[in-house]
Amino acid sequence: MFTIEHEFDATLITLIDEGEQHLQGDISINAFEDCITVEQLDHHTDRIQKVTFSLQQIRDLTAALDLPEGSYRLKGKP
Repeated sequence: MFTIEHEFDATLITLIDEGEQHLQGDISINAFEDCITVEQLDHHTDRIQKVTFSLQQIRDLTAALDLPEGSYRLKGKP
C-alpha cells in the first residue's frame, strides 16, 4: 500500500509494508525540486534514517533497474 500527498514544496510518497512477517517500517519519499529524500524509522535506535539523492542519482537508479550487471555512465538527459 502507498499514499501520495502534495505539499507546498514537495510530493510525499509513503510506502507501507503490509506483509505478514518481518514487517519493515514505513518509508517516506520526498520529491523536491532539486533532490529526493528517503526516510525510515530505525526501530533499533528509534531515530529517523535519511538518505538524500540528487536528481542525477535518481536518473541513474531508474536506468540501473533495467540493466544487467556492469558499470555504466548515462549520456545526455533521458
